Amino acid sequence: MTAAKVDLKDDDAYRAHRGEFRMLTVPDRAYLAVDGHGDPNTAAFAVAVQALYPVAYALKFASKDAGRDYVVPPLEGLWWAQDMDAFTRRRDKAVWEWTLLLLVPDWLGADDVAAAVEHTRRKAPPRLDDVRLQQLAEGRCMQTLHVGPFDDEGPVLHRLHHEVLPGAGFVPTGKHHEVYLTDPRRTAPEKQRTILRQPIS
Repeated sequence: MTAAKVDLKDDDAYRAHRGEFRMLTVPDRAYLAVDGHGDPNTAAFAVAVQALYPVAYALKFASKDAGRDYVVPPLEGLWWAQDMDAFTRRRDKAVWEWTLLLLVPDWLGADDVAAAVEHTRRKAPPRLDDVRLQQLAEGRCMQTLHVGPFDDEGPVLHRLHHEVLPGAGFVPTGKHHEVYLTDPRRTAPEKQRTILRQPIS
């Protein structure tokens, strides 16, 4: 009998509701990661995405062959700028820094990722050598669900940073984290669903 395919989104960290800011503790996790800079609407962002997914699928199929299948998880991203107002309020995309992420199941490790990268090399995706395994320890976080275009996130983030967190006695620590529950290539902007997460202390 074939084991059920694991959906890595069946986890508390992937639950959020529009209009609700919820505190949770996110366990340490490992991700495929690639870095970038600037406006996410440019080719550089698309190239970074194209580097991640072939490795993610090579990793998935190797795991499936070994007896543990899973659904490739949604794209995620860490976002920051020297002045976070450039991200949360002014939305000055030219100065943004980012790291794109794809979650790696906890039963896979560095050797599996290295093998997946080598398996992918024959396809020669751009920036393949920039893909790495990154550990992320976020701990206590506040998150909410944004429904709508990415460019409409600003007021939600400003409220989180300047009203919700100070009102609850917390300050942001670490990098802003987004989880893209819908594929923007296949989803109308007004229906896009994005988890907005901020590590706090």
